[in-house]
Amino acid sequence: MAARKIHPVRTLIIFGVVIAALAGAMAAFGTWVPRLGLDLRGGTTVTLTATNTTGTGAVDPTSLEQARQIIEQRVNGLGVGEAEITTSGDRQIVVAVPNVDQEELVRLVGTTAQLRFRPVYQMESVTPPPNAGGQPGAEATAPPEEPPPAEGNRRPGPGLPTAPPEPLAPRPSVEGQPGATAPDQALNWQPSEQDLADFAQWTCGQPFPDVADQPLFSCDTAGTAKFLLGPMLISGQDVTGAQAGIPQGRFEWVVTLQFNGQGSAAFERATGTLATKQQPQNQFAIVLDGDTVSAPSVNQPIAGGQAEISGSFNQDSANELANVLKYGALPLSFTVDSAETVSPTLGADQLRAGLIAGAVGLLLVLGYCFLYYRALGIVVVATLVIAGALTYEAMVLLGSITGFALNLPAIAGAVAAIGLTADSFVIYYAKIRDEVREGRTLRSAVETAWVKARRTIMIANAVSLLSAIVLFILAIGGIRGFAFTLALTTLIDLAVAFWFTKPLMSLLVRTRFFGSGKYRLSGLSADHMGVRRLPGGRTRGAEPALAGKGA
Repeated sequence: MAARKIHPVRTLIIFGVVIAALAGAMAAFGTWVPRLGLDLRGGTTVTLTATNTTGTGAVDPTSLEQARQIIEQRVNGLGVGEAEITTSGDRQIVVAVPNVDQEELVRLVGTTAQLRFRPVYQMESVTPPPNAGGQPGAEATAPPEEPPPAEGNRRPGPGLPTAPPEPLAPRPSVEGQPGATAPDQALNWQPSEQDLADFAQWTCGQPFPDVADQPLFSCDTAGTAKFLLGPMLISGQDVTGAQAGIPQGRFEWVVTLQFNGQGSAAFERATGTLATKQQPQNQFAIVLDGDTVSAPSVNQPIAGGQAEISGSFNQDSANELANVLKYGALPLSFTVDSAETVSPTLGADQLRAGLIAGAVGLLLVLGYCFLYYRALGIVVVATLVIAGALTYEAMVLLGSITGFALNLPAIAGAVAAIGLTADSFVIYYAKIRDEVREGRTLRSAVETAWVKARRTIMIANAVSLLSAIVLFILAIGGIRGFAFTLALTTLIDLAVAFWFTKPLMSLLVRTRFFGSGKYRLSGLSADHMGVRRLPGGRTRGAEPALAGKGA
């Protein structure tokens, strides 16, 4: 059987075209640098620990994943790119977002956003805390055409729930209902003498259980008024949309809500009943996480399936509330375990340190290769340059296509790949020496050694790839960046070994300097191959060839 003809130049040209094509893809995407993770460019990481709304028991994995998705939607709703929202363990969610203030992020992701509409039975003014202001009253109408003059309470951004003190005991369900009451039942609810006595003693800041089918003691967010509220009229689950804006002809920010069919009918029926009552029982409270955000009065039934939350909003607070309400309530309560912010300066320092570590590792490898392999160290240099170029191009393109962000562990994975790439050449060179010792010429040894070396190279890379995959599956957070980069560089090492290192060696061995074996600096001389005489060449050192004596 005729030996298959080797075309190293053709292979190298094709491989060069692939590298050029990837560079062209980078130009098409208009990006030349990889995306950086939070630890390299700065950002905020918040770790949340979930508890059931009852405060006890295990956290349902489905609820945890649902909460993660809602938090992800909230963050994306701000237009923040490259955010990472992941679950950790059986009750934690880790939120990593670049270029967002830590306090703002904590408010955004930690707010449960349990929205309920309740009838107001009694309202009392209280002494506000220092620097508080705003009025709890407003007027509710159908939002679009006839905007009313509204005075609302001041609404700061919602705070993160913390572990509360012991709440008051829940009241029995209204009329024996086990869950949320129908609007008519909630509208007909009357407080007991005990309810009135407890409300008189209750002060803002004391915890009170927010249960749908039970009355609620609540304060406005400014702390200027407290409310005795009846059971829930409408749930936040009936809200299908929320937008922040300034209505035509008005000069204040409001949040407009849209209801589904069930919520629209219930809202129209409830406002029709409330409009017939006297102050303050003609008001309904919009309650968010137990706080009364707004308590507008009703003069007529409101049809059309829309409601409006007004108050002392600015653009940021109105957009934040609309964003939170738009994606629904979290099914769990959360407390902040940790909140860390990495400044861009610190991120740049870490990036510089990672690059220095990579440069030091590269120099050590190159120094050893030139010392041991002499001129063949050029092959190692070229291999590492090509592997580095492919890795860089892959990271840039993956950042544009999939959102991959380079973090500090990922840089560690890339540095580890330097040794992996050099190791492939070490294996190949060792097999060439073995073939020469068995009597093959250098040109023949380069080809036959590759057949044996590639099996070992593939096994070594397969083990590395498998380890990276397992680590990626089991790890969380930044460690997954190390695993992903290790897997990526392993695949690139295989490609470079097959389509660059091997063809380059086949090409070099055809030259006089490398293929004759006469030059000690070539790295392929007899003494480097560990033989006294190269087949078809000169003996090691100054000794004449045995074949010459016979002649």
